[in-house]
Amino acid sequence: MTVGMLGRKVGMMRLYDGNGRVRPVTAVELGPNLVTQIRSTDRDGYSAIQVGFSGDRKRMTRPERGHLQQAGIDQTLTMLREVETDGTEFTLGQEIRVDAFTPGEFVDVTATSKGRGFAGGMRRWNFRGAPATHGGKKPRSPGSVGAGTYPGKTWKGQKMAGHMGARRKTVRNLLVVLIDPTRNLLMIQGSVPGPNGGLVQVNMASRPALADFEPPAAFAPPEGYDELIAADEAEAIADEATDAAVDGEATAEDTVDDAPAEEATDDATDDAAPTDDSTAEAAEATDAPADDDTDADSDEADDDAADEEEKSE
Repeated sequence: MTVGMLGRKVGMMRLYDGNGRVRPVTAVELGPNLVTQIRSTDRDGYSAIQVGFSGDRKRMTRPERGHLQQAGIDQTLTMLREVETDGTEFTLGQEIRVDAFTPGEFVDVTATSKGRGFAGGMRRWNFRGAPATHGGKKPRSPGSVGAGTYPGKTWKGQKMAGHMGARRKTVRNLLVVLIDPTRNLLMIQGSVPGPNGGLVQVNMASRPALADFEPPAAFAPPEGYDELIAADEAEAIADEATDAAVDGEATAEDTVDDAPAEEATDDATDDAAPTDDSTAEAAEATDAPADDDTDADSDEADDDAADEEEKSE
């Protein structure tokens, strides 16, 4: 099983687990992910896989397209991340779905937080601020940022006003409350960084799973889901029947093509090997002239003998 997947934040809702306890959860559309690259210990020194997910961009760069073509994938996957594995063997192009997780497990969620633009010190760093009464003139001032004599400068990393948010954040040890394989949804207790629709990465946490956790009741499948599955199965059966019919037609065509060749061979054999009748006729035709010549020779011999007798008389 993989220890990480890519998905998209959907929003928040609340669920009641098997014990009746309310759970504020964040719904994450997780996957399906495709394995685009495999890292092995023998070749790379560590074990991991690269998974792909349809990100925010509509187009891929040429290097990304060539990388996916090497893996035999023709889909548009603009979000590629490496995740560790627990020793399970994977194949290129393999699909990983949300059912790889189990309710009761803990996960770490990484995403880019919402951007807040330029913010003051109180909002950005949660400063208390200056007194707002008894003559206070600047209640939201950040205060001093460094002494004048020493060090005579502002230290690096001083908490001051500046750009807030839009940073990659990780929230650890969030409970998996429920999975919905029909909708590819993962329900995670707690908040997840980023806006709705933002891309997130979910990794397995090191914290052990809850042993006595009772998940909520599973969601009913979406309307028309059973009909869609039945239609997909019927389409698969029809495709198999079509393939079988095409194979049968090809076999029949091969048989038809072989039949004229066999007929021609038989004709050639008939022409080359004469029948018994033709052999007898040929023999008679050969013997007939020989008999005629023999009769003619005997007649000539008789005539000569008669002439000689006449002369002797």
